[in-house]
Amino acid sequence: MRVFLIGFMCSGKSHVGRELARGMGLRHMDIDRLIEQRIGPITPWFQANGEAAFRALERKVLLELLEQDDLIISTGGGTPCEGDNMLRMLKSGQVVFLDVPFGLLLDRIERKGGDRPLLFGLKGEALRTRVENLLSERMPIYKQASMQVLADVAPEAIAARIQQALQQEPNQDR
Repeated sequence: MRVFLIGFMCSGKSHVGRELARGMGLRHMDIDRLIEQRIGPITPWFQANGEAAFRALERKVLLELLEQDDLIISTGGGTPCEGDNMLRMLKSGQVVFLDVPFGLLLDRIERKGGDRPLLFGLKGEALRTRVENLLSERMPIYKQASMQVLADVAPEAIAARIQQALQQEPNQDR
């Protein structure tokens, strides 16, 4: 079984992924953490090498993970939006979209998301506008997920919701 957690930055993919893996007895892999193991901190590398180089590296990591089984994979916010990444994820596992209400998402980003490469240095209205624009671009892709979960509570509760839904899925072992 492979489960991919997708959603906007600060939607809780990493925290929920760890909890879900613990609850299901599976390994957890976080694409951003795997990238950091190779290049160091993402933002300076991203600024020096550009988004296209980052997306190519992100895709390489995703393709490596597609060769492994029994994983919970926390993707980057843009991972499903590049090339055929979403199609590949849908064909090889369950894709779960963590949908966070906009106000809560923006609050999380303002508190702890300022280091994200696509938001770096933005504050106030500029940050809000950038988040709105990115979210409107990505939402049609996120909505292609096999499952959508309202992610407005603690990661443990979200993971429990996902686990329960996955255990009810008749074809969960894709």
